[in-house]
Formats: sequence, C-alpha cells, structure tokens
Amino acid sequence: QVQLVESGGGLVQAGGSLRLSCAASERTFSSYATGWFRQAPGKEREFVAGISGSGGTYYVDFVKGRFTISRDNTGNTVFLQMNSLKPEDTAVYYCAVSSIVGLQVIPTGRMSYNYWGQGTQVTVSS
Repeated sequence: QVQLVESGGGLVQAGGSLRLSCAASERTFSSYATGWFRQAPGKEREFVAGISGSGGTYYVDFVKGRFTISRDNTGNTVFLQMNSLKPEDTAVYYCAVSSIVGLQVIPTGRMSYNYWGQGTQVTVSS
C-alpha cells in the first residue's frame, strides 16, 4: 500500500512561486505514473501535470510554462514547482500515483489513479 504525503502549500501573492512536494512511503515514482491534480471550491478535481514512470512529462495548457513537475533520483519524492501564480490557481492540490498503467503513460483521468495523498492548500491572493 503506497502512502503519499503532500507538503509545500501556503498563501502567496499573485506572481509568486511555491514548490509542492509529494513524498511516498516506498520507492514508487520511478516505477509508476504520478499526477498532480487540484480542486477548487465548488469545482471538479482536475488534472494539472503528470510524470510517467519513464520520466516523460505532460501539462495541461493553463499551467504550461508556469509549472514544472520533477522527481528526485531516489524515486521517493515528486515536486511541482509553480511559478507566476494566479488567483485562479487557488485550490487544494493532490498528488496521485497510478500503478495500473505502463511506464510511458501519463493518465489524465482521476479513475486511472489508485493512490492519493491528502492534499495541500494553495491560496493565491490578488
């Protein structure tokens, strides 16, 4: 059973940066796809960025050029560097792992992820 713990959220002014971390209970990220999702109040949880087991990355259009997903060499931590933050980026951010897809795949649907963290709040003030 993989356990995920996010950290790094907080309050930041528009234009600022935050770096989220997702720590796994075991060496996970070099074998499985990891996604970052976010959920704003009253909205559906949406995919933001992902990294495949083989290291490929994918971003949705509204974060391209601003967010960067990466992982450390141990395979135990995945990061989401968020720059040029906007008020509309305010949400609870979740990391999730999919152990059911191939090494090259980055799923964007929630149902493809079978492990989830508890989330970390990101608030961007205008």
